[in-house]
Amino acid sequence: QVQLVESGGGLVQPGGSLRLSCAASGFTFSMYTMSWYRQAPGKERDLVARITSAGAAINYADSVKGRFTISRDNAKNLVYLQMNSLKPEDTAVYYCNAAAPWGMTFWGKGILVTVSS
Repeated sequence: QVQLVESGGGLVQPGGSLRLSCAASGFTFSMYTMSWYRQAPGKERDLVARITSAGAAINYADSVKGRFTISRDNAKNLVYLQMNSLKPEDTAVYYCNAAAPWGMTFWGKGILVTVSS
């Protein structure tokens, strides 16, 4: 059974930091590109960051460049999103995504991040 389970969300003040984790199981994690997406209330789900299977390529949305860092541990089937200098506009539900080269994709259930004073 495929599972992607996000953790590490919550309430943080502007300027603060959080680290999201996504624990994967039920598929060959090391073969999948892993991504974080987010969806703010009333908005579409947008890509935040993406890391390829071996970590050779990383992409970020312009809005988070220099503040967020994506990483992965293929030995532990984990992907992380370190979020620094958080802003109120980063408030959203954050989703973990796994995408295979052959097109199969999986989603986590999402975790809420709220940036507010």
